[in-house]
Amino acid sequence: MRMKKILTIAAHPDDEILGCGATMAKLAEAGNEVHILIMAEGLTSRQVKRDRESKNTELSELALSAERASKAIGALSIELSDFPDNRMDGVELLDIIKKVESKIELIQPDILFTHFPGDLNIDHRITAEAVITAARPLPDQKIKEIYFFEVPSSTDYQIYSDRLSFQPNVYYQISQSQMDQKLKALECYHTEMREFPHVRSIDAVRALSIYRGASIGYLFAEAFMLGRMIR
Repeated sequence: MRMKKILTIAAHPDDEILGCGATMAKLAEAGNEVHILIMAEGLTSRQVKRDRESKNTELSELALSAERASKAIGALSIELSDFPDNRMDGVELLDIIKKVESKIELIQPDILFTHFPGDLNIDHRITAEAVITAARPLPDQKIKEIYFFEVPSSTDYQIYSDRLSFQPNVYYQISQSQMDQKLKALECYHTEMREFPHVRSIDAVRALSIYRGASIGYLFAEAFMLGRMIR
C-alpha cells in the first residue's frame, strides 16, 4: 500500500503537538511522511506592542524547541513562518492563504490536520480558514482528508452560542509509546506548558487522551472532527 503524506498546519509552536502529536507519531511509525507548518512566531503577543527584534533570543530558543518536538514524534520536516502572534487578524487573509498554498504545493499531502474553525484563539480560526480555502476541492486537488484537532486552552475555552461546537467524530487510537512520544515532545515546549490543574499541563493533556480513549474503548486516543473525506 502506498505510504501517505501528512501535513499538519498549526498556528503556534506547540499547537501541533497538543492537537495531534500522538497521531503524527502513529502515522510516522507506520511509514508515512509527516510534515509540519507553523504559521505564527508564538511569542510577541505578550508585548503591548509587537517588537520582534527584542524577542530574537527567545524566538530562536522556541524554534529549537519546535525542531526537537518534531523529531520526538518522527516528523520528516517542520517549517516555522513569521506571522505575528495572536495578531494574524491584522494580516491580509490572502497572504496567509498564499503561504498555506505554497506549502501544499511543495508537500502534495494526502491528509491535512489543522485547527478547529471555532476555537477561541483568533490565530487558530484564521489558520483554519486559510487551510480550508487553500485545500478547496479543485479538479487537481490531491488532498483526500481534512481533520480539525482540539487544542487545550483554546477549543475548550470557547463559549458557544450559535458557533459550531467541537463534536469529535474521528478518533485515532494511540499506544502507550505514542502517548509517551507526545508527552516527550511537549516537554520540549516546557516554556509553553503550565502547571496542573491548567488544561495545558502535561497531566491534563494525558487525562484528555485517556478520556478520548475511553470514549472509544481504548486506553488513549486523540479526537478530531472530519472536515472532508474523498473516497
